[in-house]
Amino acid sequence: MASISEDSGEETPLQVRLNGVATFIGMVGLSVALAVLVVLLARYFTGHTYNPDGSVQYVKGNMGVGQTIRGIVKIFTVAVTIVVVAVPEGLPLAVTLTLAFSMRKMMKDKALVRRLSACETMGSATTICSDKTGTLTLNQMTVVEAYFGGKKMDSPDNAQMLSADVTSLIVEGIAQNTSGSIFEPEQGGQEPEVTGSPTEKAILSWGLKLGMKFSETRSKSSILHVFPFNSEKKRGGVAVYLAGSEVHIHWKGAAEIILDSCTSWVDTGGSKHSMTPEKVAEFKKFIEDMAAASLRCVAFAYRTHEMDDVPDEDRREEWQLPEDNLIMLGIVGIKDPCRPGVRDSVRLCQAAGIKVRMVTGDNLQTARAIALECGILDDPNVSEPVIIEGKTFRALSDLEREDAAEKISVMGRSSPNDKLLLVKALRARGHVVAVTGDGTNDAPALHEADIGLSMGIQGTEVAKESSDIIILDDNFASVVRVVRWGRSVYANIQKFIQFQLTVNVAALIINVVAAVSSGNVPLNAVQLLWVNLIMDTLGALALATEPPTNHLMERPPVGRREPLVTNIMWRNLIIMATFQVSVLLSLNFKGISLLQLKNDDPAHADKVKNTFIFNTFVLCQVFNEFNSRKPDELNIFKGISGNHLFIGIIVITVILQALIVEFLGKFASTVRLSWQLWLVSIGLAFFSWPLAFVGKLIPIPKRPLGEFFACCCNCKGSKQGPDDATSNGKEDNKLEP
Repeated sequence: MASISEDSGEETPLQVRLNGVATFIGMVGLSVALAVLVVLLARYFTGHTYNPDGSVQYVKGNMGVGQTIRGIVKIFTVAVTIVVVAVPEGLPLAVTLTLAFSMRKMMKDKALVRRLSACETMGSATTICSDKTGTLTLNQMTVVEAYFGGKKMDSPDNAQMLSADVTSLIVEGIAQNTSGSIFEPEQGGQEPEVTGSPTEKAILSWGLKLGMKFSETRSKSSILHVFPFNSEKKRGGVAVYLAGSEVHIHWKGAAEIILDSCTSWVDTGGSKHSMTPEKVAEFKKFIEDMAAASLRCVAFAYRTHEMDDVPDEDRREEWQLPEDNLIMLGIVGIKDPCRPGVRDSVRLCQAAGIKVRMVTGDNLQTARAIALECGILDDPNVSEPVIIEGKTFRALSDLEREDAAEKISVMGRSSPNDKLLLVKALRARGHVVAVTGDGTNDAPALHEADIGLSMGIQGTEVAKESSDIIILDDNFASVVRVVRWGRSVYANIQKFIQFQLTVNVAALIINVVAAVSSGNVPLNAVQLLWVNLIMDTLGALALATEPPTNHLMERPPVGRREPLVTNIMWRNLIIMATFQVSVLLSLNFKGISLLQLKNDDPAHADKVKNTFIFNTFVLCQVFNEFNSRKPDELNIFKGISGNHLFIGIIVITVILQALIVEFLGKFASTVRLSWQLWLVSIGLAFFSWPLAFVGKLIPIPKRPLGEFFACCCNCKGSKQGPDDATSNGKEDNKLEP
């Protein structure tokens, strides 16, 4: 099994972006804290800072050194609390949590993630270049049609219509020109075990039905030289030596390619005839008919060769088997049915703005039929460049290839190099490309793609090592599930950002305004550390582990340079932060009268007011956590019953908050609240729900707010467009705003 990943210690692209966001916000917070520190020190030493009873805190000449130091320390504490609130150190943690959670869950969805950033990138995929065999189809091949002796066989395994000589040549070619094998059981009554690739297994199984005795047939001749099946040439050959100095060279491969090398054919009786244009047309018609029925067409041909012309054994490895003057034996049609549900998976991708392109070695007719069956094509009459041959595509210039790549839905008769050229052309046009591959030759395309998806069953170790994600069941539906998880990672991070920035902005404004106006802050350092715990750890756990929903597949892919904080998030953030700031500042300045505490001891009343502000602020975050689950949906409770972790975290947060307020007053500088104040606090926080509901009805501009600010700046020099982000290989694939 390929290794899960090589831990290089490098951050993922999203972590890099979030670190940038966190650094910027932290710098703003630090600047504000320094400004507040200067203002508070100036107020303190000029006698404009007051105690709760209204007395001046600092009177020059009447203050002891210790009392003055305590006042200065208190001011520094206020500045530190502002920094604590402002620095969103939980953002990178949220990425780690959501990636770890997603990786674990994706294993259950038959996907093994080898490179962390692939989870993020998959959410931005705009196109998937998929293999056909085993991914879109079941990879369970069976010979269902046969054309031998110049005519279609009534049944593909009806050997009675063929002469013994013709049957002998066919089974000789099947048994010797194969990379598979047949294990015949010693005890009778048991079925032979056929091994090899799906195509080889189908042909070998068909040979058994023709009466082939695998071991016996192979023992009648000895192999002189083998030309293994080549994905570039689409054929494979073998030279065998028979008794009497006779040499047969058997070829097997793509029907139309083998046909082009044939100059004669044999009838059912074994008589040889010249390959006339009429007969060529007849063979081609049969190939086209089979391909139109989504069958893979494989032809068998042979020729004789003089033993004297065979190179010596020491030079035989370099021998190029003769490919001309072949004698056509016949053609078989192999059926590989589409996977159940693949059509729905393709339709789901299309609805999500992801174009599925099929890249296959089959001829165009077979590729067209399969693509229609899978839903990749909906018009059977499409032509180039929507459906194109690999050799045609590779013959184009770079610019022409880029233009053609945009339109291609199906590429037939393609080689791994054609797949690589397609990936490069698509990336040059700004696409985020996911590619599936299983062969060693697919490694360059898997490495070049933004997301390389190798097959866990049929894939080679080289392909797996070159990939970012291994699809364990080789199923296209699993590829679609990976897309859902990729989008979920990005969406969950955005939910957490909206939640945390709301807390940061509200707490920062509340403490800054209160500090500058009165010299005191309603939320002290211990309380803000608890708020940070809610945001950074519990909030990240609750929001970063939301499972993917179908709603994610109803929106277009996230653009490479789409802002991390969208207009929807800005709207929700501004509404919630404005509400919290308005309520809590009103309580800070008018809380004693609003809470009817005028008759209480001023110091106690001030503590009750600050505790109430702290309690209301925390409960606002609890209610806003529900709003953050669904930033763009009205029903914030949709699917919540299935997220036990979220519910558990909310319950734990509320219980801990009650413990802090009611029992940890000395530690958190709080006092116990009456049940009436608890109800008022809950009622104010509850108002977050209807306010968020109404807020989501407010229309927003489609143009990102960041672009409005960018328009106000004079940016000199060249600007990199969205397409440029793809020009420097996979390492440059960062989801930049």
